[in-house]
This record gives sequence, C-alpha cells and structure tokens, in this order.
Amino acid sequence: MQIRRLLLLVFLWSVSLIAKAQLASGPEPQPGSIVGTVVDADGGVIPNAAVTVDGPQPNDHQAIMTSSDGSFTLSGVHPAVSLHVAVSAKGFADWSSSPITLAPGQQWDLSEIKLKISLVETSVTAVTQEELALEQVHAAEQQRVFGIVPNFYIAYDPNTVPLTSKMKFDLALKASTDVVTFAGAGFLAGINQAADTPNYVQGAKGYGQRFGAAYADGATGILIGGAILPSLLHQDPRYFYRGTGTVRSRMLHALSAPFWARGDNGKWQINYSSIGGDLASGAISNLYYPPSNRGAGLVFTTVATTTAGRMANALAQEFILSKFTTRAKNKTLEHGAE
Repeated sequence: MQIRRLLLLVFLWSVSLIAKAQLASGPEPQPGSIVGTVVDADGGVIPNAAVTVDGPQPNDHQAIMTSSDGSFTLSGVHPAVSLHVAVSAKGFADWSSSPITLAPGQQWDLSEIKLKISLVETSVTAVTQEELALEQVHAAEQQRVFGIVPNFYIAYDPNTVPLTSKMKFDLALKASTDVVTFAGAGFLAGINQAADTPNYVQGAKGYGQRFGAAYADGATGILIGGAILPSLLHQDPRYFYRGTGTVRSRMLHALSAPFWARGDNGKWQINYSSIGGDLASGAISNLYYPPSNRGAGLVFTTVATTTAGRMANALAQEFILSKFTTRAKNKTLEHGAE
C-alpha cells in the first residue's frame, strides 16, 4: 500500500514539472507565408525568377522559383523576425523588399513585384581616323594581282579615310621597294635593251644602265606623285574603285583618274599631285639619261606615256583587275570612328 502511494506521488510530481515547463516556454508560434507575383514593367509575368527570403538566422532562409504564371508561395516562414525578400531574373535588375515582419499565421501578399530591364553595359572602342586609316593601309598592302603583282594604290572600301603624310610615304616606300617592282624594272630594261633605247651602250653595262633608268623613272614618280606632293597638297594618291553604276560612268571615272583626285577633305579636285609628279619625274630623268635623249621632249614624252599608262591601268582596275586581286579578309570592326 505504501509503494502504491509512493508511485502515485512520483507520477503527480512528474506531471506537475511537465506542465510548468510548458507554461514557461509557451506554445510554438504558428509560421506564416509570403505570396506574390513577379512581372515586368509592362505587367507581363516572369516565370523561373529566383525568389529568396532571409532573416537574422540561417534557418530563416528559403528559396523558390516562380511558376509559369509568375507566382510564388513561401510557406513556413518564421514570424516575429525581420525578413527581406529578394527576386532576380535573367535580363532584369535585382529587386529587394523593405523589412517584413509577419505575425503568427499571417500571409503576406507581395502582389505584382515589378522588375526593370537590366541596363547592359556595352564597351565601345573608339578609334581615331588615323588608326582606321592605318588598318585600311595594312589591308591595301596585302592586295596583289594574282597574288603576285602589288596593287597597293587601289581603295576598294567606299568608306576609305584619308592617309596621313607618314602613311603616304610608307606606302610609297613599300611600293617602290617591292621585289616585283625590281623585277618589273628588269623586264622593262630587257625590252629597252632589245630596242636599243635610251641610247646607252649595249652589253651588260647598257642593260644595267637601262635597268637603273627604268627603276628610277618609276621610283621618282611614286615618291613625288604618291607621297611628297600628296602630302603638301593634301590629296589622296590612290585610285578609288567604283564598281557600280553604268559602264559609261565607270569608264569616265577611270579615265579621269590621272586628272581628278580626291582631297584629304573628301572633295574631288584637280590631280596636281599626279600631274606634278610625272612632270618632276620626267625632269629628273634628264640627269641620268644619255645626253642624246635629254631635253624637253624627254619630259613631255615621259608625261604622255605615263598618263596613258595611268588611264589604261585605271580602266583595268575598274573592269578587270578587281576580280583577280587578292585582298585581306573582311573584318567586322566594332569601332566607332571619332
């Protein structure tokens, strides 16, 4: 009997302790929920947007993706703590709520969370006219007829920009020192040797003299008419390929090339550089041609021959050589010219 009474007392004491503990801790607060819809600035729903909620404790964190209609529901959210809701979606700027504190069992409605389109920063590399001209010159220096004969002085790009003086001299130097230029002078010297003109002696010495004269004629013409005068007069020494229009208009464009040039200001003007270069080259040839060939006749014959050659070359460039000229591969330049 005593044992039963003792067990009953122990049981009642245990129940009392449990009740006191429950009264001290109180019931667990009922969790709340956060619902909402994510849309763009025009009201269009945004599916698969990432929605997160965070609080002061790690276990406050939750994450969910919006459904196909842009809606979401975050359940089991801890009440009575300061929370932040964040939303992110590809192509949109991130969104964050102000502090939210839920009451036990409360459903917090974040209706129509509007995301703004993200501002994409683009990098535009601005290049100067000089840098663009240098790129075009480098491309022109790869132009060769049949991949062999230099064709540096032809501008195929309709947006060709003016050359600096340095570029004009560099282009002239490259053209006059190309191995094909020397080979051409050697071929012409052979023809002149056979025709016994100019009046040098025959044999190896005569061939050497004719080779020197042929090369000097071309080199002085290129240097003076393609670099010195174009720099002083601000003219472009290149032929500007047209490629479009009627046959007649293209022929007139080609035939006028020795007399009509584009200025560095973009305007067309009398080609003083080409005409002056041919006259100066013819005059200089009086210094190394045999005395019997010298005189005003040599100058004007040289000018006439050179001018006819320029016209024929321009016609060939406009209608024939463009098809056989190797060029640099086209590049899409994401540059903005200043």
